[in-house]
Amino acid sequence: MFTELNSILNSTPDSFTRKEFVLLSDRQSDASFLIHHFLSFYLRARCKVCFLGLVQSFSHYSAISQRLGVSLTQAKEKGQLIFLEGLKESLSILIPQEGNAESQAVDFLRDPTVGLRCLYEFVQSSLSSSGGGEDGTEEWGPPVLLVDDISVLLSLGVNAGAVLDFSHYCRATVCSQLQGNMVMLVRCDGEEEGDDGDDEGPELLLKGLTHQCSLTLHVQGLPTGYCRDIHGQVEVCWRRRQGDGQHTQKKLFQYKVHDKGASFFARGTSSAVL
Repeated sequence: MFTELNSILNSTPDSFTRKEFVLLSDRQSDASFLIHHFLSFYLRARCKVCFLGLVQSFSHYSAISQRLGVSLTQAKEKGQLIFLEGLKESLSILIPQEGNAESQAVDFLRDPTVGLRCLYEFVQSSLSSSGGGEDGTEEWGPPVLLVDDISVLLSLGVNAGAVLDFSHYCRATVCSQLQGNMVMLVRCDGEEEGDDGDDEGPELLLKGLTHQCSLTLHVQGLPTGYCRDIHGQVEVCWRRRQGDGQHTQKKLFQYKVHDKGASFFARGTSSAVL
């Protein structure tokens, strides 16, 4: 958990905005450190967390969370964390072996045209109950859905429209009905929006998710190129509805990721970047 980022977002594990959809995105950079931040943040806040880890193993997330002072293993044992290991679940379908239980959550791999209903139902059932542990006596705070990263579904044959529908239904359930939060990461590899001309690609997905969310953190490299002391910049954009319109506020920060945290600088305040 990065305390400087909490200050920028005006949030702490004891006090944070509910019913919020946070969209993380990156372009020619890596926003994974933000996923680890929000994972440790919400676990410290005693939220019930459903984490769809589509790009890394549980041991990967666990090792990084351990450095941030959070044990994912303990969170799973207590029923606070529901973790879907996408790589493992996908492998059980793509390379079936005798004795391996198949997961319905990634049923779209058998037929991408059926959409993501089973994955949505997994999220819904995971977060609908606030109790945890074997005896169900543990009570958690508001539910949270984390996805790392949602654009992986495109490479698995799901079209952007189906992914946007999945996000919409998750937001209606998690944010509106259960009054919890959502955090999703989406990646765009092109240098500029629209470069690939693919109406069903990551750019369309990014635009659609941006329309749905209330807060975006967009990570990209420095326009001046590589710098040893600064790893990139983050554009933070708040979207709030006011009357008949929408109010947008943007701030730009430069950042450096450390082994156990990250530093954020208002643009132009770091001596490392001109």
